[in-house]
Amino acid sequence: MSTVSQIIGQRLYEAGCRHAFGIPGGEVLSVMRGLDEAGVKFTLVKHENSGGFMAEGAFHRSGAPGVLIATLGPGVANAVNVVANALQDRVPMLFITGCVDEDEAATYTHQVFDHAALMRPITKASLRMSAGAAQAIIDKALAIAMDDPPGPVHVDVPISVALQEVVPARGARRVPPAPVAPADTERFQQARAWLAAARRPVIIAGVEALHHHAQAQVEALVRELRIPLITTYKGKGIVDERSDMVIGGMGLSPLADQVVLPLVREADVVLLAGYDPIEMRVGWRNVWADDARVIEVSATRNTHYMHQSAISFVGDIRHSLAALGAGLAGQSQWTEGAVADIKRAIAAIYRADEEWGPAAIVDVARALLPANTVASVDSGAHRILLSQVWQCHEPRTLMQSSALCTMGCSLPLGIGAKLAEPERPVAVFTGDACLEMTLGELATARDARAPVIVFVFADESLSLIEIKQRANGLPNLGVDFAGTDFAGVARAMGGLGFEVGSRAELAAAIRESLASDRFALISCRIPRKAYDGRI
Repeated sequence: MSTVSQIIGQRLYEAGCRHAFGIPGGEVLSVMRGLDEAGVKFTLVKHENSGGFMAEGAFHRSGAPGVLIATLGPGVANAVNVVANALQDRVPMLFITGCVDEDEAATYTHQVFDHAALMRPITKASLRMSAGAAQAIIDKALAIAMDDPPGPVHVDVPISVALQEVVPARGARRVPPAPVAPADTERFQQARAWLAAARRPVIIAGVEALHHHAQAQVEALVRELRIPLITTYKGKGIVDERSDMVIGGMGLSPLADQVVLPLVREADVVLLAGYDPIEMRVGWRNVWADDARVIEVSATRNTHYMHQSAISFVGDIRHSLAALGAGLAGQSQWTEGAVADIKRAIAAIYRADEEWGPAAIVDVARALLPANTVASVDSGAHRILLSQVWQCHEPRTLMQSSALCTMGCSLPLGIGAKLAEPERPVAVFTGDACLEMTLGELATARDARAPVIVFVFADESLSLIEIKQRANGLPNLGVDFAGTDFAGVARAMGGLGFEVGSRAELAAAIRESLASDRFALISCRIPRKAYDGRI
């Protein structure tokens, strides 16, 4: 016999989950104990929103669904943003909440509202736990979270149900479906013929390719058929960005788009490899002609209408790409020199060789941090710039809120990744306004012994919004604020703290941070309007 809470913990552990994040409440204490007994470590956070991003960070390093725990009422409401973010960013997550029993809810109203009604629009499913079907419900939640497109699933656990003992049920475990690849049809042969004859092909790869572990297949097409690779920001690193044929992550910067979009429009074949355009800005809507030779390999059917394709295959990205490219020689006329020219044109926009400024910060950090560093970046002007300058050598090594673009994500993402894979260096890049939203999580990094290195782009402005204000002829309003002594705050909270204003000072701070077993915060002072002309 096992309690429902023990069954939840056991199934999460079997699914690969080793970490859960959240804030305790009386309604989830037994669930937390069940997870702990199973070997799923609970980490106390300062806000449920941050806890969800830590869960996402753990997912990116472990591959197992993230786990967020919240108590009823305000705990559930606090998590709305991060759950919506998980839905848009295709992050498998179990959001486990406590609730009062139905009989109690009939007459008791304190902190009580309909959790499921709040969660349904921003989750793939909202399930209510019952004792008799506990194994099936938690298994169903895991399956729904991981199935295409991956995303969050809410599980509401009544207080009395969590404590009930149940007999293990038969038939409560699902066999994952076998992968689906294109059948050898006329359209399949047409797609192969287009790829074989293409002289100026382009591949655009996205997050679905990562979810289906299609890194090797994408790399083979790039290398063997000499096709330049463009990725979304979630797809950065699916092929090492130091590679001669990798152009990099696109979709946020209008200036970079001016260089890259003409290549897409002029391509004689565009291969979409697990490309989910939810990450892309409006400039990437319907970018090719109606008669363009566009081959789409997608995990789900195209109902977004950001683009349409001439040929579309729905199935497993890895097996589909392998089938499409099998035995093809290719006629690509792309040269390494031509791709290098494109990369130089993009690099010139961001000026990483500047003496000091936002690009210099990224340039120094990338040069001194180990090659296997996992980075996270918050939303804002610094994110657009960093996502172009920072090179990813492996998949899932730059974490960010790509679809919802929510602020306050980078510090908790970094903490979650560090806890899931402690041997990896983790660099957190954040704007000063973003950090002020999540300063309390520095205490989480301290208490959880997660020695992340936090880089703050400190310009005392919501720079991206300020740029938009000026561009629209609007007065400066609500975007500037006074500076914070971030280095002093970090030291007061038990970490290392530095304030730097040059490449040499930054380099010295990075070296000291790498040698420490405590979290470090490096506040990089840059002038206002430092992003002008770069994004």
